[in-house]
Amino acid sequence: MPDSLTPPTDATARAAGWKAVSLQGWGRSTAAPCLAARPERMRELQAALATPEGRTLIAHGAGRSYGDAALNTDGAALLTGRLDRILSFDPATGLLVAEPGVTFADLLAVFLPRGFIAPVSPGTAFVTLGGALANDVHGKNHHAAGSIGDHVEWFDLLLPDGQLLRVSEAADTALFRATLGGIGLTGIIAAICLRLVPVPSNALLVRRRRIADLAGFLAGFEMAAGATWSVGWIDALATGSSLGRGILETAEPSAEPIASAPPKPRRFPIDAPGWLLNGLSVRAFNALYWRQASTAGQETRQPYARFLYPLDAIEGWNRMYGKRGFRQFQCVLPFGGGEAALRRLLETIAAAGTASFLAVLKVMGRQGRGMLSFGMPGYSLALDIPAKPGSEALFATLERITRQAGGRIYLAKDSLLSAAGFAAMYPEAAAFRAVRDRVDPERRLASDMSRRLGL
Repeated sequence: MPDSLTPPTDATARAAGWKAVSLQGWGRSTAAPCLAARPERMRELQAALATPEGRTLIAHGAGRSYGDAALNTDGAALLTGRLDRILSFDPATGLLVAEPGVTFADLLAVFLPRGFIAPVSPGTAFVTLGGALANDVHGKNHHAAGSIGDHVEWFDLLLPDGQLLRVSEAADTALFRATLGGIGLTGIIAAICLRLVPVPSNALLVRRRRIADLAGFLAGFEMAAGATWSVGWIDALATGSSLGRGILETAEPSAEPIASAPPKPRRFPIDAPGWLLNGLSVRAFNALYWRQASTAGQETRQPYARFLYPLDAIEGWNRMYGKRGFRQFQCVLPFGGGEAALRRLLETIAAAGTASFLAVLKVMGRQGRGMLSFGMPGYSLALDIPAKPGSEALFATLERITRQAGGRIYLAKDSLLSAAGFAAMYPEAAAFRAVRDRVDPERRLASDMSRRLGL
């Protein structure tokens, strides 16, 4: 393979703006040297398909995938952040047409004052729409609204051969389903038509309640089944009778607006030293956070951003895990047998003593529309684990428990899933490969993840 830290020698490639860079996922656990171009117009996007030295290519949005889904070591990356134009919006239908670099923060700033929000939103506002579609992201309302793909009408897809297609489920069902959650391996998303939803104000009514243990959490989710948004924050280091304790939050649109704007984000200033995150300090933090909520519950009116994107209040929060970074584990476990598997996961994590801040538990609803969509009915558990010796063995154990329970691991967050585990968790992988055979027979689109998973 060519040395990706060496600038391209071809004059045409240099003129196209290719530069040697090193990219990371949000977890910062691995770096991928590659060549990158940053197109601003469709003609530049099409020209970038002619990668220097025949390198493989992957689209790279805001870099918020935690692992290697948008990394391409010794290959090429298309940085889509400057393709960020809102092309049209129809308030009568809520239909928005936008370029792939538009972020959820952009949507909130532009459309919330007009009474609209994105129907589904991930845990950070800095994800691009292109990245959201490529990972078929979900949010705290998956039980009610599904994933982002459930609200996409069509998208324009630039194939590796330069052909630009408008893809809808009716026009090309297989390509539509392969691209939703297809981690950028079917083409470059050039535009998206997404249906926004109306809201009565700029605020939510949020109810928080302290939960004593895992059984209480599952009962609480059942009682909150009719809530528009729901999420649990779990103390992943609690053991014994406190296993699975945490805080359950539910939210509904508020008819009354809120006057105060959310505070400006604070920046995490440095890469934290390795000793900062240890079992003692994290247990103390988790216990303090848990006690902030009452068992009776309390209700407050909050801006959308505060509830939907709590970690965005700390800019660069991923630096708290130090220079080694961290890896996130997120799985979904089916209802029924998944409850026992969820307990085993929490017991395994607590026994490992890994310094993980509060984990996130959500209820998932319908099966996603994409061939590689993560969403399915069940419970989703997500937590961060510092990248240090022993973490890979822990992940292997968590993968095994998830697989035995009939669950799956979220590709947008993953960096360690085995090829065998992927094949077992995503039964439509063969159908996905068949679509790639049609639109990219030479496999010009590739990533570190696609090579690791045998895609």
